[in-house]
Amino acid sequence: MDWDTLKAECLACRRCELCTDRTHVVFGQGVQTAEVLFPGAKLVEIDDLKEMCFGSFEGRNYIEMEHDPDYLAWVAANCESPCPDGETKAAFCERICAAFSALVDKSLADGEEMLVILAHGGTQMAAMERYALPHKDYYEWCAPNAGGFVLDAKDWAAKRVLHLIKTVQYTKEAQE
Repeated sequence: MDWDTLKAECLACRRCELCTDRTHVVFGQGVQTAEVLFPGAKLVEIDDLKEMCFGSFEGRNYIEMEHDPDYLAWVAANCESPCPDGETKAAFCERICAAFSALVDKSLADGEEMLVILAHGGTQMAAMERYALPHKDYYEWCAPNAGGFVLDAKDWAAKRVLHLIKTVQYTKEAQE
């Protein structure tokens, strides 16, 4: 079954109560994006680099939650408190940074010339806040849509830091 057929089947599904007010289906498309941006590359999915678990907020948009007291309290706490049935930003950042540093360690130990990590924005922001120079706070590391960062690992072994070389944004024009 191809991706579009699966999406159509999920949207048409009526087997549970989720169908009563569902208007769309959104899948994570990291593998598909990686195949377009890095054709022929070895792709490895790392479970611990998944985006934050938003618990009961997952899959809902602002309009659906703008009057939800749990959501309003979470936003009022600068999104630092736990999402109902989800994880805290602190736990999320710890999970991301442990997986990220293990990948960088392995890549360097294996003598890899390049490591590409395709990840959601929150995942990028967590790793960049902890390891990137110049130092910036979490939200200051918000990359552009379809964007990310090129980093230099020259000081990783000694200082556990990565130097920002440049911010990148992948567009259709950049691929042509």
